[in-house]
Amino acid sequence: MKDYYVHESSYVDENVTIGTGTKIWHFCHIMPNTSINENCVIGQNVAVGPEVTVGRGCKIQNNVNVFKGVTLEDYVFCGPGVVFTNIINPRAAIRKMDQVRSTLVKEHATLGANCTIICGVTIGEYAFVGAGAVVTKDVPDYALIVGNPGRQVGWVSRHGERLDLPLQGNAQATCAVTGEVYILKGNSLISESQKPNFE
Repeated sequence: MKDYYVHESSYVDENVTIGTGTKIWHFCHIMPNTSINENCVIGQNVAVGPEVTVGRGCKIQNNVNVFKGVTLEDYVFCGPGVVFTNIINPRAAIRKMDQVRSTLVKEHATLGANCTIICGVTIGEYAFVGAGAVVTKDVPDYALIVGNPGRQVGWVSRHGERLDLPLQGNAQATCAVTGEVYILKGNSLISESQKPNFE
């Protein structure tokens, strides 16, 4: 008996691994050589793969395509309509799949509805990309990104709350929800606390 759920309208190809507790809803396509770890939620009309790894506890909302070259670490949130690319200069008449650029979304990052992630970038841990943003370069840990092209406008806590901090310098702030202290050193943010257990 399967220890995960796949709706009858969805297709799962060969050589796919699906973890315990994962739910794959209506009209999805999971392509070959893809691994979806435990306790993920894959919303309606999502395509994943081929050759994609999705970490534990990820939530991929409706109408998202996670293409070859994209890796989602644990607990990544992809809002409805998030767009990933994997070729920087595609042409319909020229096959360029040997030019796939890797994109890494690190653990606990949030990608807001309808944002676009241009291939070849890394989204840092706990980063927050706002709805509709277009990410064209690497995003630091805890950074808040908005606009087109995406630009950093602030910092967020692990709980997703905006922190009262400048973009760079030496300062500290406290998350209003959890009380965790965050320290800004130059243009990098760190937390004084151990990583919380969200499981």
